[in-house]
Amino acid sequence: MALPQVALANDDGNVVCEHCLLAETALARLRGLLGRSGLSSGEGMLLRPASSIHTAFMRFPIDAVFLDREDRVLKVAPELSPWRMAACKGARAVLELPAGEAQRRGLKPGVSLTQVWRSAPGSLPAHPPGPASPRPG
Repeated sequence: MALPQVALANDDGNVVCEHCLLAETALARLRGLLGRSGLSSGEGMLLRPASSIHTAFMRFPIDAVFLDREDRVLKVAPELSPWRMAACKGARAVLELPAGEAQRRGLKPGVSLTQVWRSAPGSLPAHPPGPASPRPG
């Protein structure tokens, strides 16, 4: 199953997830990261809608970043080992990243994320994402 990809940047315009798979259907969310042996820096999966996740049957730890409806970070569950659960009241999406990546990328409650680009399912972006320009504000 080929999923569309997005790149996500923070308030400062710094890209925090260069290759983020979008899991926006029930089947895509159910499958999640199952079957993968890991995530590289810059990779992730955005599950939407979602307010909780589990790591049953996974082979590696992840960071779970819970987002509200405006894609603002509500909570970070760092280094979630296999066979664990995490949830956040009020969350509308969960960004799954390699363990330790949330801290390396400065993701903490209050940080807002913005979609920089989006590809069609199964395609690669026309150009790799560069630094995003900061949002007007």
